[in-house]
Amino acid sequence: MSKVALCFSFNTNKTSLAAKKIAEAFGQTQVELVNAESITPEEFLSYKKYILGVPTWFDGELPNYWDEFIPALEDLDLKGRKFALFGNGDQKGYPENFVDGIIVFAPSFTSSLITGAIWLIFAVSKCLNASGVTTFLVDALGFFLLFLPLK
Repeated sequence: MSKVALCFSFNTNKTSLAAKKIAEAFGQTQVELVNAESITPEEFLSYKKYILGVPTWFDGELPNYWDEFIPALEDLDLKGRKFALFGNGDQKGYPENFVDGIIVFAPSFTSSLITGAIWLIFAVSKCLNASGVTTFLVDALGFFLLFLPLK
């Protein structure tokens, strides 16, 4: 069985922490950690399943490494591949742009998102319910957002 590419920037703090928690949940034999800052289109295509870490920078921007990779993605044949996205954002400091990075990046994969799920991982948010997990539908893009606290 081929490994799932768990792709995120190794130079991030919170996204790296979230990625390590995801890797622990899957088990090291199931995922391969891939640095998003240095991945090439050829390396990207060597996987069939992906979990991509997409933090939001500043006022709703993608990190440079993902923003600069989008043109390459547009030229790749992603048919048959499956994607899940996770990311974090500053809901308190930037509530109007909370996790917009995922919303900007998701259209590159909407036809291949695994069960239409996007994972948003954060330290604190007002959107949590009593069980600590909240889901809701984003009608405009047609997929579910699943909120998982980092703690």
